[in-house]
Amino acid sequence: MTDEKLDQILKQALAPEISDKEIRIYRRRKDKMKKFGKIGKGMAAAAAVAAIGIGGLGYINPALASKIPLIGKIFEKVEEDVTYSGDYTDKKTVLTNEDHAGNLDTSNYTVSDKGIKLTASEVYCDGYSLFLTVNIESEDSDFTHIPKHYTGMNVADNRTAAGFYIGGTWSVDGSSPERLQNTFDGEVIDSHTFAGMLKIDLAEKCVGSGELNLNVDGLGYDDDRMLDREEISASHWTDGSWNMVLPFEVNETDVKTIEVGEKQGNITLEDIVVSPYQVIVHATTPGEQRELTDDRREKLLSNDPDMTDEEMLEILGWSYEPCQTICFNQDGEMLYPDMEMAGRAGFAVQGKEIKTLYIFIFDNFDDWTLMSQEGMNSSAADKAVISKEIHVE
Repeated sequence: MTDEKLDQILKQALAPEISDKEIRIYRRRKDKMKKFGKIGKGMAAAAAVAAIGIGGLGYINPALASKIPLIGKIFEKVEEDVTYSGDYTDKKTVLTNEDHAGNLDTSNYTVSDKGIKLTASEVYCDGYSLFLTVNIESEDSDFTHIPKHYTGMNVADNRTAAGFYIGGTWSVDGSSPERLQNTFDGEVIDSHTFAGMLKIDLAEKCVGSGELNLNVDGLGYDDDRMLDREEISASHWTDGSWNMVLPFEVNETDVKTIEVGEKQGNITLEDIVVSPYQVIVHATTPGEQRELTDDRREKLLSNDPDMTDEEMLEILGWSYEPCQTICFNQDGEMLYPDMEMAGRAGFAVQGKEIKTLYIFIFDNFDDWTLMSQEGMNSSAADKAVISKEIHVE
């Protein structure tokens, strides 16, 4: 998506009076994730070359792939290179198994449309996020040209994974549907098979068990043969319908919540959650519901005459003060940041030891950027609204 198109979306009738400041904040957050989660054209080519190698393209021979059980073991296949890496062996729940002949012991979690078959394999939930593995198959596609992106903090980490786009919504136990935000991180198995993991952040903490309603309406991927083009996002995209209901159990093993409750200025650091694969910082900032003016009501009703005021307010959403968070462990290692949203900043553990956390929360994106470049001893540290040392062990 171009910046111009982003501006148009943010300024359209759903919220026509969103300020330029908010647009800049939204774009900067988008750019922040590009910096750590995406790659430029040159880096994409470099990552693809580094990850693919010269001989055999690094992919499993299709004839051999059919004899190696994959479904039910996708975590094992991708867990070292995906963004939220780690050993899921003792924490995952297997939804679907596959034997050496390629037979599945259940078809409850397999859906097909437009020549693409999606099979849910395993799931893990720490109460705050769902980590779901899937197998994607398409006889009419060639996945071997999906470029890899860096999933470590820098190129020297030598961590890369292939990415597969997903569109649609999800909900848990009848909650309001949420748009899918992330992509599948994973590995191309052969020209027709992709195995990956999707992370879904829950709106509220979940306990016990639940059911994930996954409603996929589009799948797509980039093509490394198109890296010289201006826009390659999901150059191979298919609209369709892949819907499934997936049971899950919350596994609270090694999940710890540390209450903080520190307020400085307009920001409150509520608590820190540490799980085997992620660190979550919950911080609240001032916010207010955008006003449903007569002009906004008129424009919204022009799109849907039956829309209620409650539905309009939900679409307009809330306006929040900016808040950017950065996190280091006791060794001064910066944790890989996920998309930050109002009230929540997530970080991938990626196998790092977590004994002590150093949390810095800024109200200025440029200060956040400077610290991300200079490290924990950055001159920007003094500009943090909140800086906190948290002992985990």
